[in-house]
Amino acid sequence: MVTELCKKNHVTVNGMVAKPSREVFPSDMVTFRRDQIIYKIKVLAIPESRVGAKLVDLYRKDETPEEAFAHLELLKLSKEHYRKTGEGRPTKKDRRDIENYTDENHDQNTE
Repeated sequence: MVTELCKKNHVTVNGMVAKPSREVFPSDMVTFRRDQIIYKIKVLAIPESRVGAKLVDLYRKDETPEEAFAHLELLKLSKEHYRKTGEGRPTKKDRRDIENYTDENHDQNTE
């Protein structure tokens, strides 16, 4: 996943586009975009060997602003308001009902 983001130039290290093989060092700032949020991660230390997912937070600090997450929540709410999740595309009957409703409102406004 990260390799694909690097190849598309979506990952930067200290403001410079990073290749998949780029080494990072303590105090480097890694920035990437995921789910319409620009994440900012500061590298605190480099482990000597691979570590489990629970221990990763010891080696990095998430400096992503809280406003980015609030913006994502607003986007989710606006999408749910437009059409509820799982309803899919409007059916032919739904489309006719919408057309009839808009035609009635249009006729009332022109009178």
